Amino acid sequence: MLRIENLVFDAWGRRFFDDASALIPAGAKVGLVGRNGTGKSTLFRLIKGELTPGGGEILMPKAARIGSVDQEHPATPIPLLETVLAAREERSRLLEALETAAPEDLADIYARLEAIGADRAPAQAAEILHGLGFSQADLRRPMAEFSGGWRMRVAMAAALFAEPDLLLLDEPTNYLDLEGALWLEARLKAYPRAALVISHDRDLLDGAVDSILHLSEAKLDLYAGNYTRFEQMKAERLRLDTATRDKIAARRAHLQSFVDRFGAKATKARQAQSRLKMIARLADVTPVIEPDVAPFVLPSPPRPLAPPLLQLEGASVGYGGAPVLHHLDLRLDLDDRIGLLGVNGSGKSTFAKLLAGELTAAGGMRKDGRLKVGWFHQHQIEALDPNDTPLEIIRRAMPEAIDSHRRARLAQFGMTADKVETRVASLSGGERARLLLNLVAMNAPHLLILDEPTNHLDIDSRAALCEALNAYTGAVLLITHDRSLMEMVADRLWLVQGGTIRPFDGDMDDYARHVLDAARRASRPESAPATASPTPPRPRAKSGASPSWIARKLAEAEGRLTKAHQRLAAAEERLAAPDAFSRPERARAVQEAFDAARADLARAEADWMALAEQHEAAQIT
Repeated sequence: MLRIENLVFDAWGRRFFDDASALIPAGAKVGLVGRNGTGKSTLFRLIKGELTPGGGEILMPKAARIGSVDQEHPATPIPLLETVLAAREERSRLLEALETAAPEDLADIYARLEAIGADRAPAQAAEILHGLGFSQADLRRPMAEFSGGWRMRVAMAAALFAEPDLLLLDEPTNYLDLEGALWLEARLKAYPRAALVISHDRDLLDGAVDSILHLSEAKLDLYAGNYTRFEQMKAERLRLDTATRDKIAARRAHLQSFVDRFGAKATKARQAQSRLKMIARLADVTPVIEPDVAPFVLPSPPRPLAPPLLQLEGASVGYGGAPVLHHLDLRLDLDDRIGLLGVNGSGKSTFAKLLAGELTAAGGMRKDGRLKVGWFHQHQIEALDPNDTPLEIIRRAMPEAIDSHRRARLAQFGMTADKVETRVASLSGGERARLLLNLVAMNAPHLLILDEPTNHLDIDSRAALCEALNAYTGAVLLITHDRSLMEMVADRLWLVQGGTIRPFDGDMDDYARHVLDAARRASRPESAPATASPTPPRPRAKSGASPSWIARKLAEAEGRLTKAHQRLAAAEERLAAPDAFSRPERARAVQEAFDAARADLARAEADWMALAEQHEAAQIT
């Protein structure tokens, strides 16, 4: 499927690939791994032809299609579902051709539409969108109404729906919550074509791929199996290389000792020269240098507070209008490790803001006045001033300290001397995340709130963060799509659902089953959008009905279709009204009326379509 032969590429003053080769077969699911900055995203750009190699070749079948998620989808007025459906270009082209095709060409177009399964496309697109967190109501919304993060999910949905021969995904779980990451893992595992995935999500690399492509020292090595198997094979290879290197070193030392002892003696000169040649022929085994991973510095609170740190009794919280979360009855103690679960938009970030003091609760909330909170959220990295430097940032955090102490603290954070005065814009995402994570914990808080802390961190850095969190003795509230981190750190799970938070009775495996079962229920055919534009059925042969009767029935169907559109528009207005969800019973009634109007419209459209085709067939014959 993809053959990389003796690839050489130099850019930005360094060599990314030096005679690198790899072969990825058709249908393979491959995880591309390597330390941050080694050139993984650069390899994607080379595969797509955006960069030109300095040597070697990247070869694919001539007709092969490459799909990737490079940027968020544009904010257009086109509805979400139609945007994703357009990703299958042949289907879109054929449907468009129906509008102007000559009668004699219709049969061929319909035959091709049937061959590519065009009638199933709306349900398939809806299933992908549901898996990525979109609701049924979202499918009709225009793209312009979605934020950048959600439009990035649309771009991913379009890439998955298009089913290219080679799918390239660069850190796909960074755009997703835990629920979306679990769904994506299952989806990639079943993907019918080849996929190459850059990821630091260990669970994705263990559950969805069958090979690992390791990029290190400007070389590519392909390992069969998932990431756990790759680690085992790499460790074994390191052990064998070390043993071989030791044997060669011992042999070299033995030969050299002979030369040193007898090299000056005439009787032994020829033997000494022979041994010097043998030393020169001994192959060097390049040592595998594993770069050190700087630890995270998460100092524990020096003095514990009396329990509880915080208690909520019948509390609610929101942003001034109707509460986002209500009936909160929760308690947090110093030794708690809480994993917060729930789909995007359910209120996880709202709860984090409440605990961080950014929002005020209505109702009963008690907390220790001495409570110190360290809060890391995923948007802090984006909010950094690109012209700032780590030294300037820590000067503000340590105003009383001298620069030597500040530099020493940055060194503890893993910031090397050449990075201390580097502009934030020139730091990698991992370096910025590491800096901020250490900063929020610098004052030894009693409670650490971490919202997606592993975005931009490589696998080794994630392991270092996990180790630091387990050594930290304060309380932790963790929101993350990284299942491994959640399993290793959290000892209790809380689920945000239905406007409140409750303990989740089970572990992460139970929650994974819960999420995938919900996705399967949402993707059943009866839940597919009734308003999606189906593939028009083939024109039926002219029935015994007269053309005038068909024309009359068609006019009646057009009237029913107009009224159905009006009823749906009225239902949508009621659904968008500010008080639509003021009471559960009202919300249920409004939603049921909307669903009924949408179903009526689908039936009216189907009736009109069938009569229109009969009318057209009658005119042709």
